[in-house]
Amino acid sequence: MDQEFASSLLENAVKQLSRLPGVGRKTALRLALYILRRDPAEANALGQAIIDMRQGIRYCSVCHNISETEVCNICANPLRDSSTICVVENVKDVMSIENTGRFSGLYHVLGGIISPIDGIGPDALEINSLIDRVKTGAIKEIILALSPTMEGDTTNFYIYRRLRAEAPDTLPAITRIARGVAVGNELEYTDELTLGRSILDRRPFDS
Repeated sequence: MDQEFASSLLENAVKQLSRLPGVGRKTALRLALYILRRDPAEANALGQAIIDMRQGIRYCSVCHNISETEVCNICANPLRDSSTICVVENVKDVMSIENTGRFSGLYHVLGGIISPIDGIGPDALEINSLIDRVKTGAIKEIILALSPTMEGDTTNFYIYRRLRAEAPDTLPAITRIARGVAVGNELEYTDELTLGRSILDRRPFDS
């Protein structure tokens, strides 16, 4: 049975907080009561930070990473190797790889991986824009850095086939991260040392 609240305002706050991933109703109530006990200025600052984030952050028009400008800081950095693109599932994976300090190229964020059971097909991902980047002829290597799960491998193979079929004249080397990342593991939960070595020890995809 759902808990009844004396305040409709508290109830609404709990309802909204419980929509966050991993936050149940009890945790949402604990968070709401914590915020309620804090100084009003702190609560206002929290709310404003969320509003500012939602309104101010967009997605890079080149790689689809989060950005406060049309083109993200990584894509706009002239010191990065623009001929190498690391393909990742989401923004968290960009952060994980950046934290290793072992990669100096650019990224391409797919926004997910192919997962029929979840209703996610290739058309829901940023694959067409990746192919467009390859067709420019400026890319020398594509690194497939998706999590070594069944869905990740399926997505890797789909991208590999699409690139070979649609960009044969400008096809770069296609590699994938080494299997230092255990099969079945999500990339974001892999330690930085292992992930960094997996980037450096990448292998040709077709091997």
